Amino acid sequence: MSDKTFLQWPFFDDAHRDYAGKIDAWVSESIAPLAEHEPETIVEVDTQSKAFVSALGAGGWLKNCVPSAYGGNIEKLDVRTLCLTRETLARTSGLADFAFAMQGLGSAPVTLFGTDEQKQLLLPKVATGEALPAFALSEPASGSDVAALSVSAKRDGEDYVINGEKTWISNGNIADYYVVFARTGEAPGARGLSAFLVEGDNPGLDASERIKVIAPHPLSRVKFTDCRVPATAMVGGPGDGFKVAMSTLDVFRSTVGAAALGFARRALDEAIAWATNREAFGSTLSEFQLIQAKIADMAVKVDAAALLVYRAAWTRDTVADRVTREAAMAKLYATDAAQEVIDDAVQIFGGMGVVSGVPVEQLYREIRALRIYEGTSEIQKLVIAGQAIKAAQEG
Repeated sequence: MSDKTFLQWPFFDDAHRDYAGKIDAWVSESIAPLAEHEPETIVEVDTQSKAFVSALGAGGWLKNCVPSAYGGNIEKLDVRTLCLTRETLARTSGLADFAFAMQGLGSAPVTLFGTDEQKQLLLPKVATGEALPAFALSEPASGSDVAALSVSAKRDGEDYVINGEKTWISNGNIADYYVVFARTGEAPGARGLSAFLVEGDNPGLDASERIKVIAPHPLSRVKFTDCRVPATAMVGGPGDGFKVAMSTLDVFRSTVGAAALGFARRALDEAIAWATNREAFGSTLSEFQLIQAKIADMAVKVDAAALLVYRAAWTRDTVADRVTREAAMAKLYATDAAQEVIDDAVQIFGGMGVVSGVPVEQLYREIRALRIYEGTSEIQKLVIAGQAIKAAQEG
């Protein structure tokens, strides 16, 4: 772990500090060797993703994604632990971070709103890495506008029949279970959505169409054709889908910021190491004031991002179940700042910064998606503004 001083902040207790040291050591020993080769083909992406999940499961780290009643480590989700995990994994491998994140994001709707039967079906397997979940929310014509989604689920006797298409679905084609958000029509817009737990081998589900992106991740379009599920597969009640989705994102938006923080810390470390060793014009780069100014700006952004991320996580763990404002601030600032920190690192590296496979080049590709998924930076600004105006009016 590069900078450890943040662990002394009052957001953490001794258990978190002990955890941070342990997972840092484990990642260096168990994840770093698996991450030495960046996968190039879809098959390699799937294989490495599954390998990371298996390793995280065997190491016991996935137990932090589910409550203790269903095979987890603690009574309820601890967002500070999730953030520490994502930050640590992201410093070594964006794909390893993704593998951990999806175990949490894909199962959180069931953790927060599922029946005991649904929890027993999914969560113990998530905790061991035996099952991979997916969070199927985005659609081709309704990414940020969740209330406009069009995948339908119509009641047919004791079942619901799902039709339509999702896209940008992480773990697509390798997931064992999908939490699918569909329009059930109880009311217009967001109030007419519901969530369903759909098994990956359902004959009405097709996730075979893959999406290749600049940083390797298992992404798919998911098509539903008369996909029949029992009414008992509904997660939460009829019309609760928007609440299920937003409550889940309230937890995991902070962890997206934590992943961005991990990327930024790695970029800062790489930039300092390069600047103190690379010579130009008879001096090391670190002796030039313009380079020092860049490093100073990078360090400030890293600490500011960490403060916002762990403020949001602490608030969710100790103060309030909903942290919409805090989580949006954490994700917005941490992801945008990480993009800037990594860009500065590439600039400090000069030509080497754009050589394929160099760590800062990989980070440059990894960070970009974080400013889009789980709510774009623009959407976060609308959320923050809305929360600020609401608070002022209520105050």
